[in-house]
Amino acid sequence: MNELHAILKAFAESQHHAEPVFLATVVNVQGSTYRRPGARMLMTPAGQMVGTISGGCLENDVFEHTRVSMPDGKPIVVTYDTTADEDIVWGFGLGCNGVVQVLIERLDKDDSVNPLAFINQCFCNQQQGAIATVFNVEGTVNIKVGSRLILNSDNSVITDIEEPSLTVAIIKDAQIALENQHSSVNKYQLTLGKIDIFIEVIQPPTRLTIFGAGHDAVPVAQFAKALGWHVTTVDCRASEATRERFSMADEVILSRREILHKQICVDKHTIAVVMTHNYLDDLEILKMLLPSSALYLGFLGPKHRTERLLQDLRAEGINYTAEQLQRLHGPVGIDIGADTPEVIALSIIAEIQAVLTNRCGGFLRDRTVPIHQRHEVKETQVGRFINSGCGASKSSLPD
Repeated sequence: MNELHAILKAFAESQHHAEPVFLATVVNVQGSTYRRPGARMLMTPAGQMVGTISGGCLENDVFEHTRVSMPDGKPIVVTYDTTADEDIVWGFGLGCNGVVQVLIERLDKDDSVNPLAFINQCFCNQQQGAIATVFNVEGTVNIKVGSRLILNSDNSVITDIEEPSLTVAIIKDAQIALENQHSSVNKYQLTLGKIDIFIEVIQPPTRLTIFGAGHDAVPVAQFAKALGWHVTTVDCRASEATRERFSMADEVILSRREILHKQICVDKHTIAVVMTHNYLDDLEILKMLLPSSALYLGFLGPKHRTERLLQDLRAEGINYTAEQLQRLHGPVGIDIGADTPEVIALSIIAEIQAVLTNRCGGFLRDRTVPIHQRHEVKETQVGRFINSGCGASKSSLPD
């Protein structure tokens, strides 16, 4: 996420200086590849490159395409096939056994379907959305590579695709992608040809709220910011020194446990880590968070301490469900032998990342499926007919 922040910043600066820029986006992969669909790199004619689309092997070649392969400024798709021995001859030496398709386009700030403008909008409004991008066209279909459909969180649509029946099908697939929280590559068979579209789910930065402002909370905030997360630090001791100690945080709230519920907004996207080192503060915080819709609740301290907190809540007549307890992680973190503030912070952030991606946090060497394949996603084809009769729509999740 931090990489994407850097790309957005570089794009804003380029527009301020009226500088032409190009965007490279990985739109499809097969087999083993370093980056997944959605990876981006921003390029300027002067050679500045922000972001990466590989492990450093393809970037220079992609930049050259902006100079020699796009005289008319129209978007192009470049395919890098590293499954053959010719990869050694080409000189890329990717070390991966896969195929990467990269869309390269010149960006126009006034374009209504500018992907970076939409991503920036999602970030600023803390809302999700979907971008459907055409990257392959076959036959005599009146649709161009680089055409897009943008679906907002309120289901409003912006598109430069002029085929109504196809637009309806893409909207349905984009809504499914948002519901599943998983990007996909979709193939649409039309009467006069077919097109391939990458539907990307855009998520706003992860929102982490840290309750506690001790020195051990500092590396948690630092690691989270390094990932591009939005960090809020809540200090129940209301110390002004906290603002300076957590200068990296997006927001610092000075409060008291008695009024905390009036100052904190918790929703289904909230990630909360509680590390106040004060039992009574933790009890009030747990009382507020447990019945909420927060996605993740992490409590620092031994297991018996968390169990005691729950017992005290029960004694107050506060009941909690199995679903609520499933979101409670106490002790917080994954088991990596953490015993210093920095390593404990690493353990906490790693567990949150595992929860966000529905992973178990085990060793990659023990996985029996590809690294990027999520266990809950069944790799099957989903068929659907376009109502106007112009053809059938086939959707498939990427490997």
